[in-house]
Amino acid sequence: MAIGLTASTIKVRPLVAPVRRGRASDSGAGGDQRERPFISSGMIAIMMVITSETMLFSGLIGSFLIFRMQAAFWPPPALPRLPIAVTWMNTVVLLASAVTMTLALRAVHRNRQRLTRHYLLATLALGVTFLVVQGSEWVRLVAHGLKLSSGVYGGTFYLLIGCHGAHVTAGVIWLACVAWLAMGGRYNARNAHGIELCAVYWYFVCAVWPVLFELVYLM
Repeated sequence: MAIGLTASTIKVRPLVAPVRRGRASDSGAGGDQRERPFISSGMIAIMMVITSETMLFSGLIGSFLIFRMQAAFWPPPALPRLPIAVTWMNTVVLLASAVTMTLALRAVHRNRQRLTRHYLLATLALGVTFLVVQGSEWVRLVAHGLKLSSGVYGGTFYLLIGCHGAHVTAGVIWLACVAWLAMGGRYNARNAHGIELCAVYWYFVCAVWPVLFELVYLM
């Protein structure tokens, strides 16, 4: 028996499956599934800012150490002593704000918006408290004679601590904006990028402070 094969009797399956057009999934907004980049452009930008600020503080700390090692007496006998006890408590306040910021991040990733708002407001309150205490101590130090014109000791103190205070002030303003947006329901588990960027910057200012406290107040 002869068997005849013709092109009409042979069905060839395509090697590549056809692409289905239409709605990809209900999980994406408008059916558009776009993968989130591993590192966002905003995170890259904030990391570049932190890198440049780290270099700034490294230069200031290096200059401080040079003056510190060359001085015969530090601090000079005629100038007032820095408030160690109050600054210890203020350090605890700032480090506690890093904890509340971490809790705010955890809450927003779990889509618990009410807790997110509470922890953001707590972080903001602790940051403001830190600035108020620092400002009040500066007023007292100026009243007791420690000024920018009080030689290298006064100049380096206000430059280092003032530079950090300026960064904390910027962080507090940023925190206030983020907390305001959170009060309006802006952030959730799928949209937490704004809080994440603010948290990275806040962790930076919290991490710099113990180093400055050790060098300026305790060394």
